[in-house]
Amino acid sequence: MARAPRLPSITVDDLTLHLRDLASNLWWSWNEEGWSVFQTLDPVEWRATNHSPLATLERTSHARLEALAHDPIFVKRVYDGLAARMAYLGERAWFQRGAAARLRGFKVAYFCSEFGLHESIQQYAGGLGILAGDHLKSASDLGVPLVGVGLAYRHGYYIQNLHRDGSTQVLYPEYDFHRWGLEDLHVSIACPIGARLVTARILRLQVGRVPLYLLDTNLKANSPDDRRLTEGLYKGEPALRLRQQVLLGVGGMLALKALGERVSVLHLNEGHAAFAALQRAVDIHASGGVFGDAVGAVRRSTVFTTHTPVPAGHDRYDHAMVADALEGVIARAGISASELADLGRVRAGDSTESFCMTVLAMRLAQRVNGVSSLHGEVSREMWRELYGADGHSVPIGSITNGVHTKTWIDPDAAHFWREEIGLRLSKQAPTASGWRRAESADPRRFWAMRTRLRNRLVHFVRDRMALQRKRRGEGQAAVAATYSLFDENALTIGFARRFATYKRAPLLFHDADRLARILSDQRRPVQIVFAGKAHPRDEAGQAFARRIFELSREGRFVGRVAFLEEYDMHVGRMLVSGCDVWLNTPTRPYEASGTSGMKPPLHGGLNLSILDGWWPEAYDGINGWQIGTTEAAEDQAAQDECDATSIYETLEQSVIPQFYDRDADGTPLGWVARALHSAATVPLAFNSHRMVAQYTRTMYVGAHETRGS
Repeated sequence: MARAPRLPSITVDDLTLHLRDLASNLWWSWNEEGWSVFQTLDPVEWRATNHSPLATLERTSHARLEALAHDPIFVKRVYDGLAARMAYLGERAWFQRGAAARLRGFKVAYFCSEFGLHESIQQYAGGLGILAGDHLKSASDLGVPLVGVGLAYRHGYYIQNLHRDGSTQVLYPEYDFHRWGLEDLHVSIACPIGARLVTARILRLQVGRVPLYLLDTNLKANSPDDRRLTEGLYKGEPALRLRQQVLLGVGGMLALKALGERVSVLHLNEGHAAFAALQRAVDIHASGGVFGDAVGAVRRSTVFTTHTPVPAGHDRYDHAMVADALEGVIARAGISASELADLGRVRAGDSTESFCMTVLAMRLAQRVNGVSSLHGEVSREMWRELYGADGHSVPIGSITNGVHTKTWIDPDAAHFWREEIGLRLSKQAPTASGWRRAESADPRRFWAMRTRLRNRLVHFVRDRMALQRKRRGEGQAAVAATYSLFDENALTIGFARRFATYKRAPLLFHDADRLARILSDQRRPVQIVFAGKAHPRDEAGQAFARRIFELSREGRFVGRVAFLEEYDMHVGRMLVSGCDVWLNTPTRPYEASGTSGMKPPLHGGLNLSILDGWWPEAYDGINGWQIGTTEAAEDQAAQDECDATSIYETLEQSVIPQFYDRDADGTPLGWVARALHSAATVPLAFNSHRMVAQYTRTMYVGAHETRGS
């Protein structure tokens, strides 16, 4: 048999050029042909840089690069990665193959205050940003003409460390945008904020086929106050937050205009971006006509997604503060401060009501949706007065969130499903019907895969715990002891999310004695991994983190409960892939959707959750477990008691017995059957390809077609 021709060696300069090219598009982040190249480049630096290609390249020694430039296998991997990306960008995707491709001038501008694209690019705080990142990736995969718009935060959100007493240490790093692959387009805009014009440069991050434009005001031309606008995510007092939202909405629209991006549809992802629709109305009005007519045109072509099921969670400001911040905008609109205020009030003319960003977005968007079926119901009830209708008639629909499968699935799991059921994750289509075959997978091979993922998670937890103890100066003995914590074969439960109080992170410890008995059973051990951040100013949420940290150090919980600091996308991927059970305990109906629980089933994990957010749509009585009922208790204390008791009973009577009921080969066949059913039912619908296709078919196309009517 003839040998395949060997690729010639290349120079270090050429290799570096190719690697920079491969890193220039975030396609690498969700395609193994991309990220595996940089993992191989220098595995130690890859981990040290939190998987940043450009930072890894910068820190790789010249000697290592020289050796790899003469390694034909590595050189071929680089070329193969570039070729795979070229093929991806050149193929006719789902949108281009459909009838919608014939729409003239169709393009969506997707505005969001945060984007969670990769752990090395810290521009996200929680689920809103993760959803936005997955939305862009699916839009790219499906070929939907879409551009993203946001702000470039040089401090990101924040880095979380815990002191020895469990209190939160908030750290603000200074990020180097060049290491993220952000391209300076050398185009700037002057955004009117108050009485001043604030200069913002436009940066671009390419996400597959989708450009993400980010504004940066950290420029010498600006005052210190204006430079703070892009200092950090959700930092500072209300006045700063309002000015950031003016920059996002008004500045974002000005940026699109400066770049020549002609968009036909606006998608406002949460109320933070509502000023974009206002600026669009001003631009239409400036070309002639009545401002009210311009508002009507904007309404017809705007989509608004609300994510907040509690009234207190919506941004509200003093109407005079808003009028001051939008001084230049309303002057161009030719409207008064009171007319502007009425756009953000439920009750027009009521001077006692504050200005609400969500109300503004709803008044300027004809198409409004919640992010789960239940959240749609809650939103219709919440905004009845605004629309002057009863709950059933309020024009708020729902599109349930989903997750970007290739971003979140572990390569081991992806390989298993490909080998067992022929699952093709490279097939970019809104349907994921291949998952239906999951129940035909071999139970023993499946259990071997689950065991590998759990083992890897246990070693990850040990390493993280050791680093945390070392950083806190707890001594060598304490650091060494972490490597005997946790059990590679024990039932492992995960809880990782933003530490908002309604998510009730400590609920599992409601009866600490009972929980201790459950975890310490020598025949059927159970262990729990926690991770999560509270907002830097959320003292109650930080107290929850401190409480769990303290409990994890009590003798009866040591080795059975771990709290991992600095919850990010990497930690999230490790937990959703390695945990056997994913725990979710919000107070119903305060979880608008949630997406973390959609990820464990990709790996054969199971959900144990309150019937809130997306879970009521997915749960069928077999593919996981429910906590409590849909009936609300008389008060929060009674609700906590009821739900905690349900957790303990479900663990004791169903979850733990099924996990440890093994056949002669050591396989829990009943558990495996349930887990395979979860894999066959959850990823099928709860993925972002379905979500983006649903937005396109039911929202975007209609908004495009009616924009001028």
